[in-house]
Amino acid sequence: MCVLEPPINTDHIRQILEEDIGSGDITSAIIPPHIQASAEVKTREPMVMCGQAWFSNIFLMLDDGAEVSWLVEEGENVAGNTVICTVQGNARALMSGERTALNLLQTLCATATLARSYAEAVEGTQAIVLDTRKTIPGLREAQKYAVRCGGCENHRFGLYDGVLIKENHIIATGSIKEAIFKARSLNKNKMIEVEVETLDELQEALLAKADRILLDNFSLERLARAVSINKGQSTLEASGNIDLDNIYSIAKTGVDFISIGALTKNITAIDLSMRVLLLVGNSCLKR
Repeated sequence: MCVLEPPINTDHIRQILEEDIGSGDITSAIIPPHIQASAEVKTREPMVMCGQAWFSNIFLMLDDGAEVSWLVEEGENVAGNTVICTVQGNARALMSGERTALNLLQTLCATATLARSYAEAVEGTQAIVLDTRKTIPGLREAQKYAVRCGGCENHRFGLYDGVLIKENHIIATGSIKEAIFKARSLNKNKMIEVEVETLDELQEALLAKADRILLDNFSLERLARAVSINKGQSTLEASGNIDLDNIYSIAKTGVDFISIGALTKNITAIDLSMRVLLLVGNSCLKR
């Protein structure tokens, strides 16, 4: 289960809603304003539950009397064809919020589901799977939360909270040694990570005392050699052309971290549906 605090920002929720509703939902205006409705949301495929707070807040922002009742827990593995929640509230609000709420939910569930697959793939090794900054614009905090719900961990959140020196930084500063020196002089309390592409560059990064070294597109043989050369001096991160088919072999080389851009970039939205019952007096009409 996921016991993390979801990073909900009500202003962000409002902006997401405004993108869809704009000046008003002219279709839902055909529904009498007093009509109340209930609905159930079902997943048509297996998934990891993630994004309950975002989903609930969409409807609460449109109708402060709305009630969302979750039938599964955040972070839970859910079988296909499972009803995951029920929603009750003003019918117009339910219709207006449906697509936005499902869009968020299907994206975060997909992220958590893929992260769970990668976390399970390295079980029995010391390696920790990390995400990257390859997130959907505007959803970084939410997707990184979903990654943790799925059992993986976060790399830096942005350009402000960690130094990652890559090839172009090295070219612009002159050398790995000079890049690390300058980065450390400017960021005394930040982790300094540098990307290397050869074992010679690894040696240079170790001499410059990088905190973490990213081994970019190393073969299994070179990864094992890098671990042997490193001898625990820095933490090592493998990245590049890693998927569920080869990640266990990479983890077994002894690297500390494996970063996977696909966790947030190559997701396929979970297939969710929302079925609404219109409540009119004592009768119910299926939508």
